[in-house]
Amino acid sequence: MCLGVPGKIVEIYERGGLKMAKVDFGGIFREACLDYVPDAKVGEYCIIHVGFAISVVSESEAMETLDLLKQISNIEEELGG
Repeated sequence: MCLGVPGKIVEIYERGGLKMAKVDFGGIFREACLDYVPDAKVGEYCIIHVGFAISVVSESEAMETLDLLKQISNIEEELGG
């Protein structure tokens, strides 16, 4: 199963000829490549999969997805998984 997680772009820069970003995942910051979404801007949310932004989403879509992921995590805790 593949999982893409929404994150907010807080900084854009170039590294090794690639368009890169610092992405905020609720206080955890990671680097992601933006070459697949070259029009992405600081402040926008992207779906990140294995270090690559694969699509830009609205803030409401990102929040909805993060809420669903939190619910899944809570279910796993309740079931002891």
